[in-house]
Amino acid sequence: MPFPTKVQLIKRRASEQWYINFPSALAQAMDFARGETVEWIVEHKSLLALRRPHAPAPVLKKTPPVSSTASSNSGKAARPSTSSPASSSAPKPSH
Repeated sequence: MPFPTKVQLIKRRASEQWYINFPSALAQAMDFARGETVEWIVEHKSLLALRRPHAPAPVLKKTPPVSSTASSNSGKAARPSTSSPASSSAPKPSH
């Protein structure tokens, strides 16, 4: 869901500063902390990315499923044995 935001410019005598404020709902959803340092990355003129070097850990961690001992032999029966030439179903190259 996009959050339209206005870009603000404050001009001073010797400088100018540009501001982009986060909507409160977005800042809360991202779990931002006051004073947190972020990095802006210009991908191209229509995409500005924000990187959080010290983002909080995700609440829901994805873990790989635990394999059962029966599945550790998966695929072994499908491999032909190389101990006997007769057991190979692949045709031998002719010279």
